[in-house]
Amino acid sequence: MPVIAVVNRKGGSGKSTVAAHLAAWLAHQGCAVMLGDVDRQQSTRAWLRRRNAALPAIAPWTIDQKNVLRVPSGITHVVLDTPGGLHGFDLARMVMFADAILMPVCNSAFDREAAAACHAELMALPRVASGRCKLAAIGMRIDARTRAAQVLGDWATELKLPFLSVLRETQLYVQCLERGMTIFDLSGQKTATDTQQWQPILDWLAPILNPAPAATTQQVPTTSPDSPLNRVGASRPDSLMPAQESLVPGGRIGGVQVNRQAQASALASKVLATAQHSSLQQRQQIPAFLRQTG
Repeated sequence: MPVIAVVNRKGGSGKSTVAAHLAAWLAHQGCAVMLGDVDRQQSTRAWLRRRNAALPAIAPWTIDQKNVLRVPSGITHVVLDTPGGLHGFDLARMVMFADAILMPVCNSAFDREAAAACHAELMALPRVASGRCKLAAIGMRIDARTRAAQVLGDWATELKLPFLSVLRETQLYVQCLERGMTIFDLSGQKTATDTQQWQPILDWLAPILNPAPAATTQQVPTTSPDSPLNRVGASRPDSLMPAQESLVPGGRIGGVQVNRQAQASALASKVLATAQHSSLQQRQQIPAFLRQTG
């Protein structure tokens, strides 16, 4: 389940606009998408309530009996709208879930400085530094009559931060969002410029949103009782559950031990011909958010 997070610690950078449009585009592609509003202001959740039921559906969080927000069943893609000021342990927890991070940046000295600090903190996290969680920037509210796009492009190049595209300053975004819509919900020539600006972003996200099936191999010990059991190889969970408990500042991440002695014993029986007294036991330390729940 691909997870795209829209992150910038500075408020007013356009995170909700990017998140809503990306979720709407995925919905138009036939994806079962959830727009998760991690921001306590719940801007995109309010936008979803204004969305016409005739438009392609976008799911919000679901609430279970314990009043914890979770990903609905059947969801294939998740877009997360994050709060301003996200940093430290809360930012690190967010990165644990994300496959890619989009950072919208406006062209002012204050915006660039805040985004540079956020970029530096993200690059210090192993998942981002190793490339397991992709990171790229988008220019927001750019006036084509100015050098703003060039300034942001040079700024991103200096940081070695992929700079995908710029989204223009236009009332079309404002008018659409007020009606629970996006430019992807409109048709006609008036959206041609904006959809063209989105294309480099969608192209960059394509291999993340549509990952190739991973080849699976299984190692079966034949001669040595010390051969390893199958290990958990994924660097992040396929599920975000429990979602809000871990993502919202103040949430908790717990740990659970999973005893695989039964599996080890079954595997050991296959090699009794060469090792009669062998027994295998493997324990995996798995964070609570890896557990699958119905």
